[in-house]
Amino acid sequence: MLYFRRFLYIITFLVFLLTGFLTLYYGKETFHFNEETKPSAEKTYDYHFVLIPEELDNDYWRLVEQGARDAAKFHNVYLEYLGPKQANNDEYLKTIDMAIAGLVDGVITQGVAEPEFDKLVTKSREKLIPVVTIDTDAPESGRAVYVGTDNYYSGFLAGKALLNDTKGEQKVAIVTGRLEAPHQKLRVQGFKDAVATEKRIEIVAIEESNITEIGAQEAAHRILQQHPKTTAFYGTSALDGIGIAKVVKRVKAEEDLYIIGFDILQETLDYIEEGTIEATVVQFPYQMGYEAVEKMIQLNKGEKMDPLQHTDTKVIYKEDLPISPSSMNGGSKP
Repeated sequence: MLYFRRFLYIITFLVFLLTGFLTLYYGKETFHFNEETKPSAEKTYDYHFVLIPEELDNDYWRLVEQGARDAAKFHNVYLEYLGPKQANNDEYLKTIDMAIAGLVDGVITQGVAEPEFDKLVTKSREKLIPVVTIDTDAPESGRAVYVGTDNYYSGFLAGKALLNDTKGEQKVAIVTGRLEAPHQKLRVQGFKDAVATEKRIEIVAIEESNITEIGAQEAAHRILQQHPKTTAFYGTSALDGIGIAKVVKRVKAEEDLYIIGFDILQETLDYIEEGTIEATVVQFPYQMGYEAVEKMIQLNKGEKMDPLQHTDTKVIYKEDLPISPSSMNGGSKP
């Protein structure tokens, strides 16, 4: 009996140790510092912000991150860059929730038009943690400030560029990242409004790419099959113009089809240089990241500001090259 009791004590003790270890481990995993950016024991920071993108390894979001990191370094802010490696809405929302649970000083993230996002913003406000939306706004969520492109205006610019660059009747197809994404819808609507008064312009199709290059290729291919008289394409997200260009080259129609894309990924610039893509609408992701950190600091200090903080937008052509994505600071300097 004595041996049996000792055995039970040992088993109970081991279970206790294992439970404690797992609690500590999963608590750490719930919200943690990235090892490569973990603050040193000697360093103290004025604020701790988290930047949560749509997907971590996206070239566009890496430019946003660089702007945010430069601003954070200048203003003595500890900045974490966390989120899904590839676009995943559930993981994205979970990361926001973890940041709030970690009691950070501010959350900088892309806005999402859905009830769960609104609930998280409300939860964040209850804990006195400001939320700044970046790139995509969610004005109904109760976020404090939006920093990013005026997406309607950027679409309007694309429409005006097509009008200026073409003559005669044009049958235009639009490839958009996601049909229901608020910022994509605004880019489409702005374009439509810009060309609405021109009878020579007809929009023959609007297809979704799901924000992937292969999706853009499939959409462009489908459009050309269903609407062989298409004369122009407008791509509303960063990979759309690239996907369209590949299909247009494949069917050897680059001399006949006008393409205007979005953003300045290097492949987009290469296609502009060779003449396959005529123009692209340029955002300033570095500027967005930099200014988002500065606005978050102001919010933490209790300062009031206009909830809409629009960053720069313009259209560039071959004659504007060379230009590199890293040079698009939009006036913000580290």
